[in-house]
Amino acid sequence: MKHTYKISGMTCNGCRSHVEDILNSTEGVAKATVNLEEATATIEMENHIPIETFQKRLKDDGGTYSIHLPDEHIPEAKKPSKSMSAGQAGMNSQHGVFYCPMHCEGDKTYNKPGDCPVCGMNLVEEVPMKAASTAGKYTCPMHPEVISDKPGSCPKCGMDLVPAEPDVSAEEKTYKALLSKFWIALAFTAPIFLIAMSEMIPENPLYKILDLKHWNWIQFGLSIPVVFYATWMFFERAYRSIVTWNLNMFTLIGIGAGVAWLFSLFGLLFPDFFPDQFKTESGTVHVYFEAATVILTLVLLGQLLEARAHSKTSDAVKELLKLAPNKAIRVKDGQEQEISVDEIQVGDILRVKPGDKIPVDGIITEGHSTIDESMITGEPVPVEKSEDDKISSGTINGNQSFLMKAEKVGADTLLSQIIQMVNNASRSKAPIQKIADQVSGYFVPIVVIISVITYAVWAIWGPEPAYVYALVNAIAVLIIACPCALGLATPMSVMVGVGKGAQSGVLIKNAEALEKMNKTDVLIIDKTGTITEGKPTVETVESFIDDYTEKQVLQLIVSINQNSEHPLAQATVNYGKEKEIEILKADGFSAETGKGVEAKIEGKKVALGNDKMMEYANVDLTDKAKSAAEAYQKKGKTVSYLSVGNEVVGCVVIGDKIKATSAKAIKELQESGIAVYMLTGDNQNTAKAVADELNLDNFKSGMLPKDKLDEVEKLQAEGKVVAMAGDGINDAPALAQSDIGIAMGTGTDVAIQSAAITLVKGDLHGIVKARNLSRNVMKNIKQNLFFALIYNSLGIPLAAGVLFPFFGILLSPMIAALAMSFSSVSVIANALRLRTQDI
Repeated sequence: MKHTYKISGMTCNGCRSHVEDILNSTEGVAKATVNLEEATATIEMENHIPIETFQKRLKDDGGTYSIHLPDEHIPEAKKPSKSMSAGQAGMNSQHGVFYCPMHCEGDKTYNKPGDCPVCGMNLVEEVPMKAASTAGKYTCPMHPEVISDKPGSCPKCGMDLVPAEPDVSAEEKTYKALLSKFWIALAFTAPIFLIAMSEMIPENPLYKILDLKHWNWIQFGLSIPVVFYATWMFFERAYRSIVTWNLNMFTLIGIGAGVAWLFSLFGLLFPDFFPDQFKTESGTVHVYFEAATVILTLVLLGQLLEARAHSKTSDAVKELLKLAPNKAIRVKDGQEQEISVDEIQVGDILRVKPGDKIPVDGIITEGHSTIDESMITGEPVPVEKSEDDKISSGTINGNQSFLMKAEKVGADTLLSQIIQMVNNASRSKAPIQKIADQVSGYFVPIVVIISVITYAVWAIWGPEPAYVYALVNAIAVLIIACPCALGLATPMSVMVGVGKGAQSGVLIKNAEALEKMNKTDVLIIDKTGTITEGKPTVETVESFIDDYTEKQVLQLIVSINQNSEHPLAQATVNYGKEKEIEILKADGFSAETGKGVEAKIEGKKVALGNDKMMEYANVDLTDKAKSAAEAYQKKGKTVSYLSVGNEVVGCVVIGDKIKATSAKAIKELQESGIAVYMLTGDNQNTAKAVADELNLDNFKSGMLPKDKLDEVEKLQAEGKVVAMAGDGINDAPALAQSDIGIAMGTGTDVAIQSAAITLVKGDLHGIVKARNLSRNVMKNIKQNLFFALIYNSLGIPLAAGVLFPFFGILLSPMIAALAMSFSSVSVIANALRLRTQDI
C-alpha cells in the first residue's frame, strides 16, 4: 500500500531528513519518502497504518512537525510555504534563522537563538536576504511600533518622532551578553586568583589578616556569581549533552570545572573526610576554587572571541546587503516620486541619477551611462550601458541620468539571489568534513577514559601527595581537549570562502562543489556564449538559386525565426528589422534541438538550420551550398541553410566574437593541469577554426544535448572528475550529469539551476577564479584540521603529565583552559585569512 500525506513544520533539508527518519523507523513502514518543496510524505506499507500512529510519533519527537491527510486543511500558523528555503523562512520569521556553526545536524535551522542541542555551541544567525533597514525612518520614543518616512508627530501621543535606531543583530546581542558576563566573571575571579596565588609569597601577608580557613570561605563566596550566573550556561549545556548523550566540549568543561568546584566545597564542609595528603600544613583541605573559576572565565573569554570572529565570517554577505539602496525615484504620469524599494512593482519606470545605486533589476528604457558592476562581478572597469541593456540592483550609476523599467524586484533580483546562494552554501557540508565528524563522534568518550586512566596512574604511581596530583592532572586532561577546533575547521573556511567567491563574481551553490573543483581533471566548455560573446550578428545572406533574391531569402529566414528564442534566431530577426523586411506569417512552427527550425510559410514547407536539419527535412545539399558554407566555416563563422520544399535556396552567415578573456583563461587552466574540451553543436570547420585560435587540441563538433551528456559520462567512466561550463538549455543535461556544473550568469535560468557554480560575469576567467578559490579553501581546511588534530594529539598527553618523569613539568588546568579557548579562536582566525587572498 502507498499513501501520500501532508507534512507541516519543515523549513529546511535537515527537517526533511529528520521527518523521513521518524517515519521510516515506524513499525510496519516499508519505505517513507519526504518531499520538502511539496511538503508531502509518501509512505509504503504492507498493511494499513492509521495516521494517528504517525501523528503520535511526530508529537513524541517534540511536536515541531505534524502529518495530515491530503484533503485536510492545515492551520495557517503551521502551514509551510511551498519551496520555502531556510533563507525565506528567515524572512518570514520575526526571529530570523539560526544554525549551528559546526553543522551538527546538517543544514537544519532554528527560528530562535539558543544553543545547538548536539555540540552546545551558540547558534549563529544567518544574515537575512533583506536586512531590516531603518535608514531614513522615524519612530516614536513612546510607541516604537509607529514608523514614518519623514519627521513629524506621533499620531498616538503627539510626541515628536525621532530617527529610528538600527536593529541590533542576534549575533551582536549574543556578543554583548557574553561581554557583560565576562566582566562579571573577571571581577570575581581576579580576587580568587590573587588569594590563591598569595600562598607563593613568603610570609603571606594575607594570613596576618585572616587565617587560611577563612580565606577559603571567601574564595567560595566569590566563586558563586561566577559559577551560578556568569558561566552557569556551560553546566546547563553539559547536563543536556549527558542526558541526550550528545557528548561535546561542554561535557568536558562541565565535568572538569564541576569536579574541581564540588571537591573544594566538600573539602570546606567535611575536611575530616579527606586523608592527610589532601590537606595543607594548617589542616585545611587543598581547595581549587581558583582553578574552577579561572577555567570557566577563560572558556567564557574563548566564547566571547568566537562570537566576535563568527560575525566577521559573514562580512561578505553584510557587504552585499549594503549595496541594496533603501529609496528609489518612480516616474509616474510625468511626475517623479521618491519611494521605498519595497514599493517598487514590476513594470515601474524608475529614474536613476548620477552616482545612485540601481534599486532593482531591469532594463534601460531611455538614456545611457557607465555602470560600476565591480561589487557583483568582481571586475573593476565600469561597463557602458544604453537602451535595452540589462542592469542589476546594487550596482552604481556613473555620471549620466537614465530611465529604467523594473523587471525583477525583492527576492527575485540578482543581488538577493546571490545573498541567498551564499547563505545556503555557507550552511552546506563539504565531504572532507566527514573525517572530522567521525573523529568527533568518539572524541569525548575517549578523553573521559584517558582522564580516568590519568587519575588512576597518578594515584597509584605518582609522588606524594599522589591523589592531589591525580585530581589536578585528570582535570587538566578534560579541560585541554577541544573537539570544537576540529568541528569548526571545515565550516569556517567554507563560509569565508563562499563569501569571498560572491564578492569576486563566483557563486558557489554548496561546499561539495567547492571541494570537487579542486580535484577537477577535465573541463568541458560550450562555444556559443561560453567561449564567444554570445552576441551573434548577421554578416551576410546568400542566395543559391535564381528564383530567390537575397532579400527574399532574408524575408523567409526572419519570418521563420520570429517564433524562436535561440540567440542566432534573434540575431537574424534584428538584422531583418534593420533592413525593414516585411515579416510573413509562419504556421506549424517547430524547433529541433541542436538542428534548427521548420514551419509553413505561404503554404510552402520551409526549414532553417545546419546540415542535420537539412537531412531531417529530406533536403539534399548542393555542391554550391556546401562549398560556400565551408569557406565561411573555416573562418569560424556559423552557417544556417534555408530550404523551401525539398530544395536548398540560400544561407545566412553569422559571426560571434570570441571573448577577450577566453584565450588567456584556457591557457591558465591548461597550465594548472586541467584538460579543456570544447563540445559544440556547430560544424567541424567552424569548431576547428575556433579551436585553432585558442590552441585547443580537444574539441568535437555537431554535438547534440545527448552527445554532450554521453561525452561527460564517458570521461567519468575513465575516472575523470569532470567540470562542465555552459549557458543554454541544451547544456542543462550535461551540466546536471557533470561532477561540477558551471553556468554562465549571462545564460538561461535552466542552465543556472542545473549548475553548482555560477559565474556572474559569464566568462571563462571566472572558472580560473573558481579553481583558485577552491584550492585556497581546501588548503585552509587542511591547515585547520591539521592544527586541530595536532593540538589535541599533543595537548592531551601534556596535560596527563607525560613530561613529568623526564623534566618535572606539569600543565596547570588553568593553562589548559587558556590553550583550549584559543584553539577554536585560532581556527577561525586562520579561516578569516581567506578574505585577503587573491583569486
